[in-house]
Amino acid sequence: MIEIKGLSKTFPSGRGVVNALCDISFSIPRGTTLAIAGKSGSGKTTLLNCIGGLECPDSGSINSFGINIHTLKKKQLSLFQRQNMGFVFQFGNLLSFLTVEENIAFPLILNKMYCNKERKERVADLLEKIGLPELSSALPSELSGGEMQRIAFARAIAHHPKILIADEPTANLDTKTGHKLIELVFSLAKQEKCTIILSTHDQELIRFTDKIVNLLDGRQIKNE
Repeated sequence: MIEIKGLSKTFPSGRGVVNALCDISFSIPRGTTLAIAGKSGSGKTTLLNCIGGLECPDSGSINSFGINIHTLKKKQLSLFQRQNMGFVFQFGNLLSFLTVEENIAFPLILNKMYCNKERKERVADLLEKIGLPELSSALPSELSGGEMQRIAFARAIAHHPKILIADEPTANLDTKTGHKLIELVFSLAKQEKCTIILSTHDQELIRFTDKIVNLLDGRQIKNE
């Protein structure tokens, strides 16, 4: 269970203070797929970053599976993120100098998971599941946008994280490719018993999720 209580966040600007988040509260049962929805500038990315520990809120708390992450010291938070979270961003953010296989194996190496043979088996299994087994030795520059995002998702769940956080993961894909990707990812996450939290403004994509949190100008609004 992830519990967000009274979360608020402000940023200074040339015109004063911007209220990015205002008293946000909701919970996410384990294994749930949740969409944070809203127009550009509604606070989606800020909320995701706070949940992922990438930004610290001004007030409120985020309790992830029994741990209030924003009370952790820097090294403790880094360890929690590395072991329990996977991140996917709009552009995949694959390491350009590593092959597809090496990119997916990276979190396994960081977390000292498996021996070399087992790591290769885990990577091969994920590549098979995302339908790209032939691309293990390819570099990111040789991939299409859809392939890069599939690899990014495979890397994000390779170490069996409890939480997968994705910020507008289909924004740079065409609609058909994006929806196929989300169907695949949600199927994989269910197998992995992973909680998915993603931000999007795509109403069609939202229908794939179990739960929705709608934002408008940093405030949580009731679902219609």
